[in-house]
Amino acid sequence: MAILSETKTFLNYINGSWDTGSSGEVTKSINPANKEEVVGYVQNSTREDLNEAVQAAKQGHKSWKKLSGAERGNYLFKAAEIIEKQIDDIAETMTREMGKTLAEAKGETARGVAILRYYAGEGMRKMGDLIPSSDSGALMFSKRVPLGVVGVVTPWNFPVAIPIWKSAPALIYGNTVVLKPASEAAVTAAKVIECFHQAGFPKGVINLVTGKGSVIGQGLAEHQDVDAITFTGSNSVGNLIGKTAAARGAKYQLEMGGKNPIIIANDCDMELAVDAVLSGGLKSTGQKCTCSSRVIVQSGIYQEFKEKLLAKVETIKVGNGLDSDTWMGPCATLDQYNTVKSYIQKGLEEGAELIFGGDAPKSEELARGFYISPTIFENVTSRMTIAKEEIFGPVLALMKVETIEEAIDLANDTEFGLSASIFTKDIGKILMFIDDIEAGLVRVNSETAGVELQAPFGGMKASSSHSREQGEAAKEFFTTTKTVFIKG
Repeated sequence: MAILSETKTFLNYINGSWDTGSSGEVTKSINPANKEEVVGYVQNSTREDLNEAVQAAKQGHKSWKKLSGAERGNYLFKAAEIIEKQIDDIAETMTREMGKTLAEAKGETARGVAILRYYAGEGMRKMGDLIPSSDSGALMFSKRVPLGVVGVVTPWNFPVAIPIWKSAPALIYGNTVVLKPASEAAVTAAKVIECFHQAGFPKGVINLVTGKGSVIGQGLAEHQDVDAITFTGSNSVGNLIGKTAAARGAKYQLEMGGKNPIIIANDCDMELAVDAVLSGGLKSTGQKCTCSSRVIVQSGIYQEFKEKLLAKVETIKVGNGLDSDTWMGPCATLDQYNTVKSYIQKGLEEGAELIFGGDAPKSEELARGFYISPTIFENVTSRMTIAKEEIFGPVLALMKVETIEEAIDLANDTEFGLSASIFTKDIGKILMFIDDIEAGLVRVNSETAGVELQAPFGGMKASSSHSREQGEAAKEFFTTTKTVFIKG
C-alpha cells in the first residue's frame, strides 16, 4: 500500500514494494486552501534511497526492454483502466494537496488516462526504417532502442499529467523510470504510482522516491547509472540539472518557464478574446507554464476590451477548489503565495497601474489559505519586472500597441518562447504571426494554455532545451538509434 493509514504517511515505491525512507524523516504536504490541514506526510529520502531505486530500475531494465511493444503496452492499458476507476479519489487528493479546482483536477486525471492509452498504442507502431544499401547483397535498417534508466523530475502544478506524460513514453519505448515528484504534490503522485503497482508492473520498472530536489533531483542528474533525465520546473533548477547531466554525457530534457503573450487585434471576436484571456491567464490560479501573462491589445479596441475584461473578472469566485462553484483556487504553496505578492509589489513600485485585485480576498474562510485575488495591471512597459519574469500566479499585464507588427515585436521581447496566441479574423495577420512569433506553441483564436497530447510540446529560447515532449516526438528523446547492416 502507498500509505500507512494510521499516520497518513506515504511511502517510496522501490523495486515493486512500498517502503519508508532511510532517514526516518517526513515532510508535511498541506492543503493550500486550509493551511491547518495536513493532507499527508511524504518521505524525506536520502541518496541511499535513490541509489536503491536506481539499481532496481537498472536491474528491471534487463527484462523490461526484451518485452515486445505490445506486451509493454498492455501494462499501460491496465494502469489507465485502474486510474480511470479511481479518478474521483485522485482528483480530490490533487485539489486538497495543491488547490486546483475539482473540475480541473478531474480533467487532468482523465488526461493522464488518455496519455497512457495513447502510448500503450505506440507499442504497436514502427521503431525504425528500412534503408537502401549501396551493396545489393546487404540489408540495412535502423531501429530505435531504449536508453536505459530515466530519471523523471516533475513539478507540483500538474501532479498527474506531467509525471504520466514523461513516464508513459519512457516505459513504452523500453526504459525504466525513477520518478521524483515535487514534495508539494507527492501524495497525489503516490496514489498514481499505486495504480501502476496494482497494474502489476514488474519489479524495478517504475519507482517513486520523494524528497528534496537538491538531494533526489540533483542526485538523479549526477547518478552514473541514470542514462537520461527529463525535467519540468524552474529555469534555475533546470539549467543546473542540464549542466550536471551534460558534464557526464547523459541525455537531458528541460521544460521550463514562459512569459506567454496573447495579442488582441482590432478585428478580434471580443467576447471570445476576453474569455480566453481570463481562462488562459487565471485558471489554475495562473500556475501553468503556458498561462497568458502579457495581454497585448491594439489601441483601437483597448478601452472596450479593458471594460469587458474588468466586468467579467468581477464575477470570478475564488475559493476552496472542492466547492463546485469555485472558478479559481489558492496558490499551491506559501512560498508561491509570497512570490506572487512580491511581484505585485514590484509592479506597483515600478509604475504599473493596478486596476483590479492585488490583495487577498477579504473573507474569514479564505484567510486560512493562500489566496490571492485575480490581479490586473495596465500601463505596463516591457522593461518592468512583471513584463519580463515568470510570476506563476493570477496576474495579467495589459500592454497597448498601435499595430500588429508592434505587437509581435513586443511579444518576442522576452527571454522565453513557450506559448503565444493571437485573436484576429485577418488571415494575413494570422500567417504573419505564425511565421514571426518566437514560440514553440502557437495558437490562433484560442488561449495560450493547453496542448493536445498527440502533438509535440516544448518551447524556444530559455523555455526549454529544445527537445519536444508528447505525441510521436517523445520517441526522439526516450530512444536512440542503431543502424544495422547485414551481409549474407
